Amino acid sequence: MTLLALETSCDETGAAVVRDGKILANVIASQIKLHAEYGGVVPELAAREHLKNLLPVARAALREAGVVPAQLDAVAATQGPGLGIALLIGFKAAQAMAYALNKPFLGLHHHEAHLYSPWIGGLAPGPSISLPAEGQGKPSLFADFAEFQPNVSLIVSGGHTLLVLVTSELHHRVLGGTIDDAAGECFDKTGKLIGLPYPAGPVIDRLAAQGNPTAFDFPRPLLHEPNDDFSFSGLKTSVRYFIRDHPALLDDRQKVCDLCASVQAAIIEVLVKKTIRAARREGVRCVTASGGVTCNRALRLELARACAAHDLTLRLAKPALCTDNAAMIGILAERKLLAGAPLPALDAEINPGWSLA
Repeated sequence: MTLLALETSCDETGAAVVRDGKILANVIASQIKLHAEYGGVVPELAAREHLKNLLPVARAALREAGVVPAQLDAVAATQGPGLGIALLIGFKAAQAMAYALNKPFLGLHHHEAHLYSPWIGGLAPGPSISLPAEGQGKPSLFADFAEFQPNVSLIVSGGHTLLVLVTSELHHRVLGGTIDDAAGECFDKTGKLIGLPYPAGPVIDRLAAQGNPTAFDFPRPLLHEPNDDFSFSGLKTSVRYFIRDHPALLDDRQKVCDLCASVQAAIIEVLVKKTIRAARREGVRCVTASGGVTCNRALRLELARACAAHDLTLRLAKPALCTDNAAMIGILAERKLLAGAPLPALDAEINPGWSLA
């Protein structure tokens, strides 16, 4: 089976070609520089860039994979959640291609694709955070997936933070999620308060490595509540008032590093402890993590340490598959086709507010 997938849920234009569980091509056109000027993603600008980039990106993916459209067996795209005006570009383009080729079409849930992305590639079981080099072979899916079911999965990104129990392939149950600000949103908004460039998450990660995570004490929202939900708006507000009361701190680079390290430590402690607690309660042997914030080096390290301490296997999505990409969309679409999942109507519409069931 050879499948083309498109991803335009936010500010990355992605196209990937997948064949028999292997990623033949995964091409992404980033818009970070465009939106950095505005301190966040501007939906109208994102849509324009998708219109400009989608065809060249799709052509590049097909060319890299050595595939022509007539060889495709199916076409897939992200159906939601995401920015409506951005989703529309990739979704309608994929529908049009499927119609023109008379091939099956699938609309995929973005977070469900993240859910299975840690199983793409040959990451060895265990707490190690070492990753295979990019381009080292063609990653295959689910090499040892069945061995580690059920598992608890942390999906953490700019707009969403979720804990999900995966009981078997394509079957899962959401344990808890974001009730206000997501972890990635907290990183970016905190960075904006400090005066860091957008996106602030990677910058905070770098500065935090040079800071003291115990320098300042910030709240750990919902850490001790008996649920699997997340809330980071209170932490963001605490940082705002702290900076208001200590404005001179921003003129001292070391103190800025300490501030970044302290905020990051608060976010990571909540993410890691709630994930481990859910895993132990559900009696699983494996934890996975995916989504853009999973690129954070400190989060990867602390998850590895916590899983090792509790004798849990940890699977982390490769950094290239943590951020928005079409490869994970294509892999999930192929698995659904092989499982005989019902195909949506070819005139189906996008679902920007689609919740992961």
